[in-house]
Parts: sequence; structure tokens; C-alpha cells
Amino acid sequence: MKTPVDNRKLHESCGVFGIYAPDEDVARLTFFGLFALQHRGQESSGIATADGKKLRVFARMGLVSQVFNEESLSQLTGHIAIGHNRYSTKGSSRVCNAQPIVVSNGSDSLAIAHNGNILNAETLYQELSEKGYTFNTSTDTEVIGNLILSAPGNGWIEKIKHAMHRIKGAYSLTFITNDRLFGVRDPMGVRPLSLGAINGHGWVLASETCALDHIGADFVREIDPGEIVSISENGVESHRIESSKKALCIFEYIYFARPDSVIAGRLLYSTRLEMGKRLAQEHPVDADLVIGVPDSATAAAVGYSMESGIPMTEGLVKNRYVGRTFIEPDQRIRDLGVKVKFNPLPQIIGNKRVVLIDDSIVRGTTTPKVIKLLRKAGAKEVHMRICAPPICYPCYFGVDMATRWELIAAQKTIPEIRDFIGADSLGFLSVEGLIKAVGLPKENVCLACFTGDYPIPVQMEMDKLGLETQSPELALGDRQR
Repeated sequence: MKTPVDNRKLHESCGVFGIYAPDEDVARLTFFGLFALQHRGQESSGIATADGKKLRVFARMGLVSQVFNEESLSQLTGHIAIGHNRYSTKGSSRVCNAQPIVVSNGSDSLAIAHNGNILNAETLYQELSEKGYTFNTSTDTEVIGNLILSAPGNGWIEKIKHAMHRIKGAYSLTFITNDRLFGVRDPMGVRPLSLGAINGHGWVLASETCALDHIGADFVREIDPGEIVSISENGVESHRIESSKKALCIFEYIYFARPDSVIAGRLLYSTRLEMGKRLAQEHPVDADLVIGVPDSATAAAVGYSMESGIPMTEGLVKNRYVGRTFIEPDQRIRDLGVKVKFNPLPQIIGNKRVVLIDDSIVRGTTTPKVIKLLRKAGAKEVHMRICAPPICYPCYFGVDMATRWELIAAQKTIPEIRDFIGADSLGFLSVEGLIKAVGLPKENVCLACFTGDYPIPVQMEMDKLGLETQSPELALGDRQR
């Protein structure tokens, strides 16, 4: 189940991790790498290992700490590993879709983990099915794995390149064969992927640099758009396909990535601080306090406070253990809604004019509840400031956002949104202000959720569960591994 306040946020599809490190406990290191990437997916978690001869995998529903224990980690032997945290965008939230996924064609096998979303997955699924490939999940990840296996070419690199030319969409991949670790990033570079070194003889791949920090690995560089890295006893080998248009997801900077991660040379905390400063420049207001919705808007709130001169305080306390739970709340708890996650401080905000900073407004279902909490706690005025422009278009590149008719900014004007959420004023950061804060060329980032200008053509309102409609038997129920 999801908590009652989950739908206020965007959900990024996944976090991926990979390690090649002889003489290391790679399963344990992968566990801690996934622990650092927990924010990228809370539905399921899994680890696959290889020892040169055999692939082993363990994947279940739940948080990293719920899925693994000493017994399960001890069974994952070898010197190569990949790991995955999942939030579903293609394929439903069921244990059969937990990753990594092992695919095989009889002669070759691989375990694969994927962050992103493939637009032509249904077409590729039909093509592979006609060739005799069978599917045990409803994810585009299994489609990618089988596409690589079926591709012509001598050796893995040629097969991967052939598959990359067929795939349309966003993907950062880690996958392992019996004796190699691979990292692959799509030609647009929509999702991040970094390379690190550990203990002088091992190599690490991770969605974010914070995962490298957590296991004591040193950041080496980012995997480039369109790049394939192959890691074996011979070290790291790099191969590339042509990459023309860049489209790094701007929401990595706004919300998805941890503030202590670095993407394209920018520390996320510093970028969010700058977003808050520019928000204060674009939408000033007379107020007594600045409050950030914890934790994603904290850095931006600091920036707003620094630029405006209005003091910042902690007016909302977050229960940091509200994440995913398997215990269904009773109706009384369910009715409390957002109160379960945030608790206001009346002694701090009572009779004060408050500037409330948040990273985004998606459907607009929870923001009114937060504002109502502040008013009930005594806030005299609540001025809402958002670190992103209005979200008017859905995402098809790995973000479980919403359909267009669910996006409040696609249906209402800014004054109408202000009235709907119950704020005294409302200001969104402009696209231009966001680009300046991020510090990357506008043509190198994807802004489609704000502008509708997608980096590649998309079929509007794609079916999230399209692969299940192609293969109805997969919808019969969860399959235990």
C-alpha cells in the first residue's frame, strides 16, 4: 500500500547500482548502495550476483531493510553484483516485476536492472514474442534484456549497440553476465549514471554519487549519454554510440536526486539553494517566516530566506518513518491524512505571515491540506512558493507523474490554483529562472513536463500497464521467485 500522502509527489522509477570488486563482499556493499538510493524507489528491492560461473538473484517487495537480512545476503556470493530499487512506471507493483531480472536464451544469460521508461516496449515485446522469447514479467526491463540477447553481433558490445539503436526512450542500465559488469546510458542521457572506484581494485556504478560516498568509493566520472562501459578483470572499457540530442531530466535537480549528490558537476544542494534565491527574486512578498516543506524543499527555503532576508524556521516537523508500510491504517488514521506525515509548530507560526516553499505541485491534492494545517496552527497568512514551473504535461521517460487531466496546472490558471489550495498568494519559478539555477544549457535538459516539447515523439497518454494488456496471463497474480 501507499501512505495517504504519497500522491502529492512525483515518483521516479528506480535506482540502479553495480559493482565489480574481487575479494569484496559485493552483496553487502550493494545493500548499502541501495540503502543510499532508497529515495528513488520504495516498492521493491533486489540484488543479483555473479561468480564467474553462475548468476544468483534475490528480489522482493518492500524497502531495502525489509527485503534483505544476513541469511539472504550470505547466499548472494560472487565478485560482481547489481542492485535495484523500484517504483513502477512500466509494469504494475507486483513481486514478479521486482528487479534485477534474469533473462536467458539457452546459451547466454544476464541479470539486468533498469532506471527509465521505454516508449516502444509493446512493439518490441510483440517482435520478440514472435521470435519465441517468453516473458515472466510485465516490465520493459525484461524486454530490454531479451532484446540484447536476441541482437545480432559478435560479443556483448555489438549486441548492446544494436539494441540501443532499437530502443526509444530513457534508460540507465546495469547488468551482469557470469563474468562482466555493464553500465549503459541512453543517447539522450535522461537518467544519471556515475562511475566510481573502490579500494584500488574495484569499480562501482550508481544512479547517484551519494551511493558511492556511502560505501567509501571515489567518484571517477559520469557515464556519458550513449556510452557503454564494460567492467571485467581487464578493467573498464568504454564504447559509445552516436549521441546528438541531450535531455537530462530537470527533475533530478528539483526533487529526485539527494541533495548530497552531484550531477553534471553541480551539487544538488547548491542548485536547490539557487532555485530558492531566484524564486525570491521573481516572487517577493512581505512575510515574517520562511518554511520549507521537509525534506525536499529545505535547501530552496534556505535560499529564499537568504535572498529575501526573511528568517527561516522549522514550522513543519516531518515524521521520517512514514514511508512505505505494509500495515493498513484504520479509517481514523486515514482521515488524518497529511497530519500523519507533517506536524506544525503552533508556538512558532502562530499569528505569523508564512512563506511556504515546496518543490512542485502535481495534482494539488495534498498542498491544500498542508496549508490548512498551518492555518489551523495559527498562521495569519500563507504565501505558497514553488521551485518548479507549473507541471502541465505528463512524463513518458521514467517518472510516474499523472495523466494530463490529473495535473492541476493543465486544468487551472495560477489564480485558480491559488484559490483551490487556499493560499494568500502563489508563485512558481519560471523556466528561465530554473535553467539559470541549474546552470546547464537549456538544450541539454528535458523540460517537457513544463513545455510539452518532448525530446522524442511520444504517444500521448501511454498505458502504464501496456505490457500486461499484451500478455494477460501476467496479470493473474504475483509470482514468487
